[in-house]
Amino acid sequence: MDLPEGRVYKTPSGKAYPSVTQVTGSLTKHHILAWRKRVGEEEANRVSTVASGRGTRIHSLCEAFLRADDVQADMFDSDMWNDMKPYVDKIDNIHALESKLYSDKLELAGTVDCIGEYDGVLSVIDFKTSKRLKDINSIQHYFLQATAYSVMFEELTGIAVPNLAILIGVDHEQPQIFQGKRSSFIQPLIDLRQSFRKINLL
Repeated sequence: MDLPEGRVYKTPSGKAYPSVTQVTGSLTKHHILAWRKRVGEEEANRVSTVASGRGTRIHSLCEAFLRADDVQADMFDSDMWNDMKPYVDKIDNIHALESKLYSDKLELAGTVDCIGEYDGVLSVIDFKTSKRLKDINSIQHYFLQATAYSVMFEELTGIAVPNLAILIGVDHEQPQIFQGKRSSFIQPLIDLRQSFRKINLL
C-alpha cells in the first residue's frame, strides 16, 4: 500500500516494511530531481511515462515467456524483446517469478522479478530497460535491490542465492548482462537501510 512516506508492504505478521525499490531508489533521487529541473516538468513527465510503460510491457513479456505463455510483443517493443529473448531463454529451474518477499532482518519487502538458474547458476534475476547503454557504476542500486531479494528469499526458504544477474534491454542496442555476488553488496545495503530509516522513519 502507499503511504505519504512511500510504498510499504504488510507482512503476514502484520508488520509494515518499506519497498526495497523505494529504499534503493533514494540513491538516485537527487540525479532524477536535477534531470527534471533541467528538462522541465512537462518533458520529464512525458519521458517518465513512456519509459515506465515500456518497462512494464517488457517485464510482462519476460514473465509470460518464462511461464510458457503465448508471447506477442507489439510494434513498439518487438525489436527490444527479440533481442532480449535469447538471454531470457538462458533462465531455467525457476524458484520464484514475480513473487512477493520480505525480510524481518532488513525490515524490507518487495516483489522479485525472478529467482532461477541463469546459465546454470542460481541467481536473483532483474529485468530492466534503458534508452542508452549503462556502465556498472551507474547501476549499483540495481545490485542492492537484487541483494535484498536474495536475503529475503534465503530468510524465507533457507535457500541461498549468491549470484545476481541484471538483464537490461537497451534501445537500438544489444541487451546488457551485468552479474555480481551478493556478498559484495550486503554491507552497502545494510548501511543504506540504516540511513533510510533515520531520514524516513520507516
